[in-house]
Amino acid sequence: MKLYNPFRYLSKFEWVLWIVSLFVVTVSFLIGGSGGILALCTSLVGVTALIFVTKGDVTGQILTVTFSLLYAIVSFFQAYYGEMITYLCMSAPAAVFSIVSWLKNPYGKDHFEVRMAHLSKGKMCGVFLLSLPITLAFYWILRFLGTAQLPVSTLSVTTSFLASILLFLRSPYYALAYTANDVVLIVLWIVASKKEPSALSMVACFLMFLINDLYGFLNWKRLRKRQDT
Repeated sequence: MKLYNPFRYLSKFEWVLWIVSLFVVTVSFLIGGSGGILALCTSLVGVTALIFVTKGDVTGQILTVTFSLLYAIVSFFQAYYGEMITYLCMSAPAAVFSIVSWLKNPYGKDHFEVRMAHLSKGKMCGVFLLSLPITLAFYWILRFLGTAQLPVSTLSVTTSFLASILLFLRSPYYALAYTANDVVLIVLWIVASKKEPSALSMVACFLMFLINDLYGFLNWKRLRKRQDT
């Protein structure tokens, strides 16, 4: 049986984007100094996962599970309990469910590209309405835990929830929700880097996430258009 090689399907641009992402994250780690090996590994796994998610390749979701677990540990040590809970209780399970959903909705036979979906206005409204009680519930939980940067951490929960649901539903708009989440996380880790320079690798991680997610939105729209023809 021939092993599946997801790197085989990366375009030249995607190769460049992935390599640049790895380079930026690694350099930021070296500048930040020692003590952040776990943060570096988390970032490298994250940008690798994202390059495959932007292609609609289920490999990205598999790597996202690993990233979520590592990121939860990093967040715990920074007292970002909102991030820890979000990625353990939301992002990781959502990625697992998305793996199942994507495998059940393939496009083509030569590789694991997911079939993109068209969501009705009613379903989109339902997703946003559902995010309201989730946000309120997490706000009180995070407040009780004494979470650092509470307002920003709560906003991160909202954007992460929207992104996770839309990704599960196979909508290109997941990337816009993640783009908003990236901005929130960049702010969080800039604050953390003032106390712990090694956290700069996480800032660089989410800067590259931002670029990857913007590309992901454009690429998913392109792929869905191709699939619909």
